[in-house]
Amino acid sequence: MEHLLDHIEPLDSRQFFIAVKRLADSLSYGTDSSPFLGSGLEYMQSRQYQFGDPIKSIDWRVTARTGKIFVKEYESPKRLPCYLLIDTSASMTIASTKRSKYEIALHIAGGLAFACLDRVSPVGVVGVGGRDFRIQPSLSKDQIMQWLVRLRRYRLDEKTSLGRRIVELKSRALVIVLSDLHDPKALPALKRLNQEHDVVAIQLCDPAEEGLKGSGFIRGQEAESGEAFVSHGRTQWLDREHVEQELKRSGVDHLVIHTERPFAHVLRHFFASRGILTRGTR
Repeated sequence: MEHLLDHIEPLDSRQFFIAVKRLADSLSYGTDSSPFLGSGLEYMQSRQYQFGDPIKSIDWRVTARTGKIFVKEYESPKRLPCYLLIDTSASMTIASTKRSKYEIALHIAGGLAFACLDRVSPVGVVGVGGRDFRIQPSLSKDQIMQWLVRLRRYRLDEKTSLGRRIVELKSRALVIVLSDLHDPKALPALKRLNQEHDVVAIQLCDPAEEGLKGSGFIRGQEAESGEAFVSHGRTQWLDREHVEQELKRSGVDHLVIHTERPFAHVLRHFFASRGILTRGTR
């Protein structure tokens, strides 16, 4: 009988790391004015113009209102660590397409980690499955390579611990969650987490899960507990529209990644339009 730990994502290590680096390059593409990277400066206040101040720093709105020339002053942002919360539970490893939710989540996590390092933001990782996997934030590319190698091996019997683990984060951080959000405790935990951190929820979706909606009563077995269940197709998993509405209402940025579709451009557009990593470094 095959051991439950003897599973590794099918892409060989060389191809995997090439794909991760390519994604990181895509996310980091551009200069400091890139909408993904942000300006690297945070507005602090306006003051009256002094000889030698650059013209481009003039605060035209205040100048027009007061009739005197004012300039904007900026301060360097405080670098917040980025925590990647990767769902390693069993439901993430089941796939109806060539790539599982888990494989894509790990690919995205690696790309985001290297992109954060380009902004000199330390990166940590927490596994939110059955394993006790936690790496403290650092600026080491070697450490990222090491945890990517470790996480490429996975189990088929892990329960989810997303709802419990995400409330353990204490110090302020940019928190990016990569999960299928099958844990019913995930939504309330994400809402609470967003009160103290900048939170992004990237939800992985397999087309088979979409097909179960509206399919009437179904009989199955929970991947993470092994327990049999009989349920309606609309109630076994959290409705994505409901998830999106609840997270939006709580101020949590939410993105759905479909495993059967290309995702690099979607991911880049998502971060560019919302400036998440820009806020995360302040």
